[in-house]
Amino acid sequence: MLKVIVVDDEPLARKGMLVRLAAFAELQVVAECANGQQAIESIQQLQPDVVFLDVEMPGMDGFAVLNSLRAAGIALPYIVFVTAYDHYAFTAFEVNALDYVLKPVEPERLAAAVQKVLRFHAAQDNKKHKDQLTQAVAKLTGDLPDSILQRLDNAEPVVNQSYPDAISIKDSGEIIRVPVANIDWVDAAGDYMCIHTKDGQTHILRRTMKELEQELDPRLFVRVHRSAIVNVHTIAKLQMLSNGEHQLLLTNGQSVKVSRSYKDRVKQVFSH
Repeated sequence: MLKVIVVDDEPLARKGMLVRLAAFAELQVVAECANGQQAIESIQQLQPDVVFLDVEMPGMDGFAVLNSLRAAGIALPYIVFVTAYDHYAFTAFEVNALDYVLKPVEPERLAAAVQKVLRFHAAQDNKKHKDQLTQAVAKLTGDLPDSILQRLDNAEPVVNQSYPDAISIKDSGEIIRVPVANIDWVDAAGDYMCIHTKDGQTHILRRTMKELEQELDPRLFVRVHRSAIVNVHTIAKLQMLSNGEHQLLLTNGQSVKVSRSYKDRVKQVFSH
């Protein structure tokens, strides 16, 4: 259930709102306030999920209540403004109110506002849960949360339980196995991958960068560009160029450009 506070300087208006809100099993009214100061104190103490807040109140109106809460660093609940004048609607949304209801409150309009609150809360709750799971997976895999979320959005596997020790590559009628530990870096050349190894050889692999990335342990390899993957153990330096771009200098002397979209991944390597 969502905790609710009703704020209105008119006793009859508060009573009417309480009666109407009682029809929603998802809501529990935990306090009613007759002015802005009471509202601030109750919100700070009870930490409600939703506040039905009257706009026009003597002394401190609804907008002033929100400003005071923000100034005090108090987390804002979902706000539904209640007002007799529709010209406040624009200002209500400017201050990020979730909805507004005109007086006299009609049951259908109130029900629509409550459903909007419930949908928004469900979406926020799902996002919070997703973020928590993403952080947990990131700790296990060493991958960036943004990368995990992108895989989820693309319906791709988030966690590979195991990664191959070698990559099989067809070469002149033969199939050779290149140990993953011997790979320095990989770059794309059209429809092919160029696998550069520690012994100075280059092996050509017909596969997409995306497919290869999923086979490589993210704790050992980092995508630095849409067309380049680097073994983290071969990274010697991260350099900023005069044009503001970045590049990696590898232990074998090779330089590899870092694109802006992958810069944070590379910086994470240096944070360990």
